[in-house]
Amino acid sequence: MKKHLIRLLAVLSAAALLSGCGGTASAPAVSAEPKEKLQVTATVFPAYDFARVVCGDLAEVTLLLPPGAESHSYEPTPQDILTVGDSDLFLYLGGESDAWVETLLDSIDGGVQKMKMMDCVELKEEAETEGMTAEEEHEHGAGEVLEYDEHVWTSPVNAAAITTAIGERMAELDPDHAEAYQANAADYAGKILELDEKFNDFFETVTNKTMVFGDRFPLRYFADEYGLDCYAAFPGCSTQTEPSAATIAFLTQKVKEEGLGTVYYIEFSNHLVADSIAESAGAQTALFHSCHNVSKADMDAGATYLTLMEGNLETLKATMK
Repeated sequence: MKKHLIRLLAVLSAAALLSGCGGTASAPAVSAEPKEKLQVTATVFPAYDFARVVCGDLAEVTLLLPPGAESHSYEPTPQDILTVGDSDLFLYLGGESDAWVETLLDSIDGGVQKMKMMDCVELKEEAETEGMTAEEEHEHGAGEVLEYDEHVWTSPVNAAAITTAIGERMAELDPDHAEAYQANAADYAGKILELDEKFNDFFETVTNKTMVFGDRFPLRYFADEYGLDCYAAFPGCSTQTEPSAATIAFLTQKVKEEGLGTVYYIEFSNHLVADSIAESAGAQTALFHSCHNVSKADMDAGATYLTLMEGNLETLKATMK
């Protein structure tokens, strides 16, 4: 009953939005036909990619966050409410950037199975490294609750664990195809762990494991996995775009002191901060993809977590010594 109520509210909301713009709208018909496949919805690209492989042809997997969109400022649409309400399994991070999820799920709880990626791994605090321009509200005071880094998939070991967990959950939801889900999960997790071995092999050859990001830093799990020393302009979930002069000076000096040839930036960045630091330090810039989301072009080209992380490995081989 709750599901149907949420569908009705979402439809009415959509109609109100249209009429408020000067047009007229009639509520679209809600299909009463039974679903042939299980419906899985994921908020962000990594969860979508893992579920897509695990489910194969046995379920329909939908990415809620549009390609190229910024998850930290995302707000669900009426259609998103319909999509989540119709889901048999809803995959999300469980961190601050999708706090809106809890409000949405409170309205339809009991009809949708949910799974947090952050529940699948050991969590770490969001990194605030030396020289970083921190968010004002992130400056910890006495008795303040710790904020955990939600970008858990950036460690391939974590990504493999999350994939395996999705396989187990799908097996519970659809016991008739349990072996297929578990086999798909094991296969993809195995490929991800092979990539982990390649990263380990590469970093064993690197004499200086210091990286400087003229950008946000959503890569603590990756850095900790391979013993890297990373410095950045902002924390991973920062909404700021202008670092302090002290941060720019610190990062520029760090690049010079360490003799680094590259300053990194992440996807969808204008990389102006990275460019500025690199120019002052006599270095170059390079993209390191956090896999948080992909562009429409990447999606259309068939980008996966594996291909993006393999691209990162190639970038590191070309820029780190």
